[in-house]
Amino acid sequence: MTHEPNPLGEFVRARRELVTPEQVGIPAVGVRRVPGLRREEVAMLAGISADYYLRLEQGRDRNPSVQVLEAIARVLRLDDDATAHLLRLGAPRPRRHRRRRPKETVPSGIAQLVATLPLPALVEGRYLDVLAANALATALSPRLVAGANRLRDLFLDPAEQALHPDWEDAAVSMVAGFRESVGTDTDDPRFIELVGELALASPRFSQLWARHDVDACEGRPKYIDHPQVGGLRLNRERLGISGTAGQALVVFHPDPGTDSADKLALLASATQKPAAHRGTAADGQARADANRGESVRRPVDDDDR
Repeated sequence: MTHEPNPLGEFVRARRELVTPEQVGIPAVGVRRVPGLRREEVAMLAGISADYYLRLEQGRDRNPSVQVLEAIARVLRLDDDATAHLLRLGAPRPRRHRRRRPKETVPSGIAQLVATLPLPALVEGRYLDVLAANALATALSPRLVAGANRLRDLFLDPAEQALHPDWEDAAVSMVAGFRESVGTDTDDPRFIELVGELALASPRFSQLWARHDVDACEGRPKYIDHPQVGGLRLNRERLGISGTAGQALVVFHPDPGTDSADKLALLASATQKPAAHRGTAADGQARADANRGESVRRPVDDDDR
């Protein structure tokens, strides 16, 4: 048996263990020693030999056809995102040397856009590092600042966890979205370090990561229990940034006319600087010149003599 990484085998094995016999029409008779489906049951339902399916799980066959993978996806009840992930895992990949990716840099135009948007906005990298964030995003969560990692904060920072009344759902969704974002590019040392750190520090992350859930997490609302303005329900839009290696612009926005819209507006007003009069540099210089001229022209009183 090969000792090389076997992401395809790990994925189908994890998903197989989540499907019950009843879900695929197999009567549950007697005591089953394994969770989910047996290998031979998946093979039978997919129309392939049990020996061939065993070789796939063990990594001894790494070139399955698209038809075989789609049949396995159907048996394992995978949705579109998970099926696409399975097909990527099964596609031939050139052998590469493990190396760290270059530092992610936000395009200057995107950075300017984020700073000027009137909504909470940030740029995240493919490993959910925060690369840029505006003031309103930071007001929504103090952890939304450049240099933070959203996955690490959600699992390891109690203050961040307290913001999420639906923390379990948020955790499941973020782990599945993280796996979808990374795809098959799992040999980057940055990815290995992050997953290793979280797997050791958070038992719940380790459990969720072992499930191999894949989900683009598009169009789902985000619930925030903010300590200043209370509960917020925000829509989340994630837009890929062209010309980058997996960066995305993330914007949160409320439904118009809702209580959440009023609360977000209140939070936005609290982040703005006091509306003091701000003259131009020329105005300031003119005032200074006028003051100096006035002191020169001031007549001398008798008391000053």
